[in-house]
Amino acid sequence: MTNKVVFLDRDGTLNVEKGYVHRIEDWEWIPGAIDAIVSLKKAGFLVIVITNQAGIARGYYTDTEVNLLHTKINEELKEHGVAIDGFYHCPHHPEFSEACECRKPMPGLINEASQDFDVDLGGSWLVGDKVSDIQAGLAAGVKSILVLTGYGNNDRAQLGNNDICVADIMAASRYIISHT
Repeated sequence: MTNKVVFLDRDGTLNVEKGYVHRIEDWEWIPGAIDAIVSLKKAGFLVIVITNQAGIARGYYTDTEVNLLHTKINEELKEHGVAIDGFYHCPHHPEFSEACECRKPMPGLINEASQDFDVDLGGSWLVGDKVSDIQAGLAAGVKSILVLTGYGNNDRAQLGNNDICVADIMAASRYIISHT
């Protein structure tokens, strides 16, 4: 059996964009983000975070610090009866490390998670605040939604007329559930 997944970008989609967030004390949920995750899980979706973390390539923080933050996020979510099913991050940046297939807009993180979780890409979604998120989702064959939080308001002008754009992660979860 294959799983339907909602792939979520992290910074600017789930948490307030503050630049290189890697410590729990800097984490600030976007209003409605936890409720959106709860709704998606209740609707039967797996929820997987895919995130570019160029701060690792830049030497601002380590893989270990990112993984610790993700553990703390799930500890907080467990208080609401849910958890993120998987966290995938790209530690690269083209100016500071080698080229890769995992940095969005490439679909590498989605492809990796798809193999790990037996994902039905045609029945899955991606939600993000950058055009590169949308491009990664489309390249992987998942329906994609731009949220206007984070960089979304700025990136909106780069979208085509057929691209889906909503106010925030809660609006995205409602859209996904109503179109499934």
